[in-house]
Amino acid sequence: MYENIMLASDGSADSIKAADQAFKLAKLTDAKVEIVYVVDGETSKHDVLRNVDSLGMDEERKDKLRAAEEKAVEANVTYDVTILRGNPSATIVEYAEEKNTDLIVMGTRGLNVIQEMVVGSVSHQVIQKSNSPVLIVK
Repeated sequence: MYENIMLASDGSADSIKAADQAFKLAKLTDAKVEIVYVVDGETSKHDVLRNVDSLGMDEERKDKLRAAEEKAVEANVTYDVTILRGNPSATIVEYAEEKNTDLIVMGTRGLNVIQEMVVGSVSHQVIQKSNSPVLIVK
């Protein structure tokens, strides 16, 4: 059924809930999960303005995914972590197509509240643009 599941995660509470569901499905279907975090332009600008060095930025981003990784280990599923740059919704959709993702799992709301108010939620845009099935977890 599912061989390749993408978990779009940003460390938000909803993305942690989505991780639970992604790993349950992966365990049931013996699928591999790719945890994907997309660094958008606003996040990059914020990091530069705070004068965070590149090592510090990488560590902060990895920290946001630590809870999801811990859940993957607890569930005993195979997983990888990928950090990408770009517009979150477009990057998630493009990467899912490139990797032949069977299912995209994500939360309803992420950490970037400003982007959600201006252009709509990332999850909504992924649903609209994706050729892969999308599971939105509330």
